[in-house]
Amino acid sequence: MFKSVLRDRVLMSLVIATILIKIFSLNPDWVERYYTFGFYPFVSKTLRYLFGWVAWKVWGAFREVSKRRSSHYFTWTGFTRFLKLALGIYIIFNVFWGLNYDRQGIAKQFGLAPDHYTPGDLYELTVALQQRLNFYAARVDSTKRLAFNNDQTLFKEAVAAYQIASRDYPFLEYSPPSIKASLLTFAGRYFGFTGYYNPFTAEAQVKTDVPVFTKPFIVCHEIGHQVGYAKENEANFSSYLTGRVSDNVEFRYSAYYDMYTYAMHDLFVYNPLCFIELKKSEHPQVKEDIKTYRAYILKSKNAVEPVMSLAYDRYLRMNNQPRGTESYNEVVGWLIAYMKKYGKDAL
Repeated sequence: MFKSVLRDRVLMSLVIATILIKIFSLNPDWVERYYTFGFYPFVSKTLRYLFGWVAWKVWGAFREVSKRRSSHYFTWTGFTRFLKLALGIYIIFNVFWGLNYDRQGIAKQFGLAPDHYTPGDLYELTVALQQRLNFYAARVDSTKRLAFNNDQTLFKEAVAAYQIASRDYPFLEYSPPSIKASLLTFAGRYFGFTGYYNPFTAEAQVKTDVPVFTKPFIVCHEIGHQVGYAKENEANFSSYLTGRVSDNVEFRYSAYYDMYTYAMHDLFVYNPLCFIELKKSEHPQVKEDIKTYRAYILKSKNAVEPVMSLAYDRYLRMNNQPRGTESYNEVVGWLIAYMKKYGKDAL
């Protein structure tokens, strides 16, 4: 049996490729230099031009498996076929995008150290974010923002925001654009996602039934994945960096709204009294939007979502994000590190 494995050239090639990818991923400098800014831009742009042929190949393989009798896969031949499929998906996933989980990322690009901050730092950040948010809340138009229920209008503004941001941060350059309304929007109610990146087609997929004021941030977050930020905290940070410089006030509001809610979540944990104090000074529009979002979350609750959330939590932990779904909130650490380095006015 073991000799038959060694004679299987395809299987051995897949095993060797998997090992080499794993060894390569252990060196973040290599990943950053040779993959994220070397091979990945080429492959991601190519995939966005070619659309989804790879995804169809993978889906076709799974369909082929489902058509055969399950007993066939309890044989040694069936097992090796399944192993080849699994290794092939692993290799494609990492080559097309997954190695970005192991890059140096924003920490290197901005020279930030987001690991250590105090409750005082958190409070200072939250106050500054609330000031920005209240400023834009007084300027948003509840009627005009409904224009973002038109997907093409929303996507066009997101691409424009990245173009503006890339003037100061060339690593945020985004071309060619490939954003789609998710075909799984209905399923998203059960699975709990608001958007996702398809690593096999390099497309950003956005759930379209979320509250309109959250859409700009979600789109910019998914584009952040496309430009090479696999980790959720870094995709959040790239979304903030682009949304806040948009020419559209609704995008700026959306960026500060999300950052503020993340900061307030942490403030509630570390200092409930300060949390209560800041709630009193929120702009009426902010209060109304928070109320709307809570109603959306309550309406979306179901028995399937916690199970899918747990599975996604495990996926994130397996991909260099030890806090799992809590990784999204780690953007607060990035913001504090950014504030300490560049000052509150830079927020």
